[in-house]
Amino acid sequence: MMFTLSARLTFYIPQAVSLKDKRQIRRSLIEKTRHKFNVSIAEIDTQDIIQTLTVGMAVVSGDAAHRQNSVDEIIRFMEEHTDAELTAVETEG
Repeated sequence: MMFTLSARLTFYIPQAVSLKDKRQIRRSLIEKTRHKFNVSIAEIDTQDIIQTLTVGMAVVSGDAAHRQNSVDEIIRFMEEHTDAELTAVETEG
């Protein structure tokens, strides 16, 4: 059996004063997360809003509990490894 869980995370980036600043933070966060975890992750919305970053990620597992634990661990990692503030998390699965 296959279990999936997707999450939409919204970050506030107070120090970003240009889209270039935002892209730099986004690139760093996504690369660090991909490197540490086997997860699909991408910016999915708010591309033109300088201080808001919205990313989506998806985890597939053979175990429902492992799926949830993985998403929780990834979210903690992302919070700890960025200068942005996590303001919202929506999960679906």
